[in-house]
Amino acid sequence: MTIHHVLKKEMTVQELLLKAVQNGRQALSEYESKRVIAAANVPVTRETVVHSRQEAVEQAARMGFPVVLKGSSPTLTHKTEMGMVRVNLKDANDVARAYDDLMGKGVDLEGVLIQEMVKGNREFVIGLTRDPQFGPCVMFGMGGIFTEALKDVAFRVAPLTEDDAREMIGEIRAAKLLDAFRGESAVDQDVLVQALVGIGNLGLAHEDIAEIDINPLIVTGGKPLAVDALVILKRGI
Repeated sequence: MTIHHVLKKEMTVQELLLKAVQNGRQALSEYESKRVIAAANVPVTRETVVHSRQEAVEQAARMGFPVVLKGSSPTLTHKTEMGMVRVNLKDANDVARAYDDLMGKGVDLEGVLIQEMVKGNREFVIGLTRDPQFGPCVMFGMGGIFTEALKDVAFRVAPLTEDDAREMIGEIRAAKLLDAFRGESAVDQDVLVQALVGIGNLGLAHEDIAEIDINPLIVTGGKPLAVDALVILKRGI
């Protein structure tokens, strides 16, 4: 079942955001953030949140190895820096050890996120910020460890047309990485276009969203896939 299907049966984006704001939260968990961006046509990883070692092992086996385990909490916005990510877990024993390790860190968790392991040589970023004058602005550029180092990004004010999105994609200095690269397929730019347009519309439709950070967006088999995401909420609401 995809997250798109889950959304139809669970809370809508508006309900999820409203509940988080009413609870005084400043951010959504990664799992919640992925549900929000998935509703805006951003492809996301297969994942689920578990609450016991046995459930972790069962869900990982169902998903298929290798998998990634991450601590899940709306207050855990820098998981890697806090040592709350375990990657390339290849069997049930790896998952069980990783689950116990994460739960034993002394961090207040709502559960553990199990995610498919995604590998790719090209990483991009999609973001949303709110400019005091122009409102929601969408960003696209090089992702992963290169986001801060290279600052190779393009911006547009929402709402975006598909032509706006295509222009953004072509503006970054590393645009050639979107073509066929070292024996790998060209990136499906139609998927990127829909994602950029969708994120812009999301920012316009939901004033409670202050920022969105989708990084990295890894290209695998020519398809971009959001491996991590964070939705920051407006403060003082």
